[in-house]
Amino acid sequence: MTVFATVDDTLTRDSLAVLQPGFDGTTAPDWVRRRIGEGLATVALFGRNVVSHGQVAALTAQLRAEQDDLLVAIDEESGDVTRLDVRTGSSFPGNHALGAVDDPDLTRRVAKALGRRLAECGVNLNWAPSADVNANPDNPVIGVRSFGADTGLVARHTAAYVQGMQSSGVAACTKHFPGHGDTNVDSHDAVPRIDVDEDTLRGRELMPFRAAIEAGTRAVMSAHILVPALDPERPGTLSRRILTDLLRGELGYGGLIVTDGMEMRAISGPYGLERGVVLALAAGADAICVGGGLCDEGTVLKLRDALVAAVRSGELPEERLADAAARVRQLARWTAEAGRVTATGSALDPEIGLVAARRALAVTRVGPAAPVDGPVYVAAFSPAANIAVGDQTPWGVGVELERLLPGTATGSFTGADAGEEALRAADGRRIVAVVRDEHRHPWMRSALDVLLAARPDSLVVEMGVPQSPPRGAVHIATHGAARVCGLAAAEAIVAG
Repeated sequence: MTVFATVDDTLTRDSLAVLQPGFDGTTAPDWVRRRIGEGLATVALFGRNVVSHGQVAALTAQLRAEQDDLLVAIDEESGDVTRLDVRTGSSFPGNHALGAVDDPDLTRRVAKALGRRLAECGVNLNWAPSADVNANPDNPVIGVRSFGADTGLVARHTAAYVQGMQSSGVAACTKHFPGHGDTNVDSHDAVPRIDVDEDTLRGRELMPFRAAIEAGTRAVMSAHILVPALDPERPGTLSRRILTDLLRGELGYGGLIVTDGMEMRAISGPYGLERGVVLALAAGADAICVGGGLCDEGTVLKLRDALVAAVRSGELPEERLADAAARVRQLARWTAEAGRVTATGSALDPEIGLVAARRALAVTRVGPAAPVDGPVYVAAFSPAANIAVGDQTPWGVGVELERLLPGTATGSFTGADAGEEALRAADGRRIVAVVRDEHRHPWMRSALDVLLAARPDSLVVEMGVPQSPPRGAVHIATHGAARVCGLAAAEAIVAG
């Protein structure tokens, strides 16, 4: 491996400072601690790093023994996308549930409680909230991660979330700029494209980001999406027109610009990882998120050396790299000070997440329904999880109904014969069918057709975006699949 500079060299330290890598394991690896001493200013935690909240607190303490103002980042949106509660499901509902309630003060209180929990675990940068307007109901990656389809609603809840999160001393990172809501492609897999005119973009996609900036968001995350009305050649993460001219210049944003995961195929496919990182810095990004799938020392060193080489070749101005590193360190100083100020804040309602989930429920009585007063069969129709959500986190109502209605059983079904299989498994018992984005999955719609034709007294729980018409004897929309959403739905089923 060619090394261009010593660890004491400013250029090398700046190149390490702009990286936000992940790592394997539930304790701090030696290589991470060593690179922190050489200039690495941020580390990122993912579900693979989490066993318990106490373990995460011990891990972050290990890391901060090397650098007390280290940034520790996590992708903790709550709701469907949770890392801190990856094995149990989140104690807080996600954006879509909060948008369904449409009480900005509640959103602020939920975000503050979540921020407090993150701070207690030693996390001080949260890659949230999603400020994407859910303009395309077929979006495979945003969905319930969005507050909703109404621009004004998304803007006011984005601002409230930022205020609540940062009042706990944890920096918010508003994403995915300039807006990932009107896509039908997942940028984990390919480059999404938004073909709308500039006026639509300014009136819809940009408004929540304006609100976040006015609310003081400390970070903004770029999207790997092609928006020809803004830049016909480069995706947002690599576009100077989008990051520097629009976000910095027109919107007047002065905080940290973070990239979405650079190993995602939208960037690493057409550009390659090292080339993509250089282009992102040159376009105006300050911090490089890499580690969702890449978490080794060799990757960090390759990216460090690629940045050093780009500066020495003249491709990346040294001043641009220095400015980016300075913004990272500035945010690290803010979090250290904000953490001290908010460490002794007022007590929070420990049940605020469940309170919000209960308020988010929409219960529709479609037909005559006898009360549920005995064991049922829970048929979960499970689509493949997108990469952002992952497949580690449990979801549904089965666990809670098994607790509330002893003797209840649960099965998971998918594919063309899911309806028939669920009926056979139920064996005459009353059915609670659990779906997630029925409108996006023809097989799921067919399964419900079969099930409801045979058992019209079945209850349906929709835990995705409730786009399809309510059906079943009772239809419950939770607006998300967090653990507390499942608990709220189970309570409603038992209460009748």
